[in-house]
Amino acid sequence: MSIVQWHDRFNIGVENVDRQHRRLFSIIDKLLDLNEDESKQQHACREGVKYLKSYTLKHFADEEDYMQSIGYEGYAMHKRLHDNMRDNTLPALERELEEENYSQESVHHFLGICVGWLNGHIMIEDRAIAGKTSNKWIHSKSDDELKSLEKAVCQALLHLYRVRAELVSQHYSGEDFSAGTALCYRLSYRDQNDKPLQVFFLYEEKMILGVLSGMLGKPVDRIDKTVVYAIKSISQRFMDCVSSHFELPDQYRLQKVDMLTFEQLVRNFDKEYPPYSLLFNIEQKGYFGFCVK
Repeated sequence: MSIVQWHDRFNIGVENVDRQHRRLFSIIDKLLDLNEDESKQQHACREGVKYLKSYTLKHFADEEDYMQSIGYEGYAMHKRLHDNMRDNTLPALERELEEENYSQESVHHFLGICVGWLNGHIMIEDRAIAGKTSNKWIHSKSDDELKSLEKAVCQALLHLYRVRAELVSQHYSGEDFSAGTALCYRLSYRDQNDKPLQVFFLYEEKMILGVLSGMLGKPVDRIDKTVVYAIKSISQRFMDCVSSHFELPDQYRLQKVDMLTFEQLVRNFDKEYPPYSLLFNIEQKGYFGFCVK
């Protein structure tokens, strides 16, 4: 993971907010250093994570107070992103840390999500408060819709991969959490009126190898062409399991399936984030992303 470094481009022009952002960067940078030092790693990271969480929640509250004080029209969506981080992402990451006894890999997951989220959140959502950019969460779905999709995805994972999943985020925005290779697929559909629909699958390498090993009853220790094509095929079957949410059988037809690099996948989020964008932890086997736009 690259070193976390503050840049002036992160400033939004509100002194208290900018000061707190600088502090968050400093805390994460310190945690990165601690995670590389095996003699200090476990206890120091546990205490550091507690402090990072406490400071993050204080920052959210202060930032929300500021948005309300200026009558910021994007307040409701911005608060939803804070709430998702507080109520879904941080608790899920903390459980992973505890279950894996603050291993270096679990701390890497934790910091990977935090670094990516903080960078994207400041550069897009926070700078939008000061009118310096536009919010990329253009299409906001209701909690009921997101919960319904979450349930369908979890059922598909259980049916096809025989694994249980825990939601990490309802608003995944392209954070790079993978310590190894990520397999990314894009399924492109069009309806009778030529309206496009794209579905993105993001599989962490660790997750794929763990799941396939369990399914086959023998170790699968590397990503090869057979694995790539197997996951591509299963991803299409996956959509059959969740298609009722989007009425795909009657209205949409699959046009093509592309394999993307992680960078190519994230570029699909350049102008706006997918209205459905979920991230899951698969029984500590690794992470899985499912996005629809």
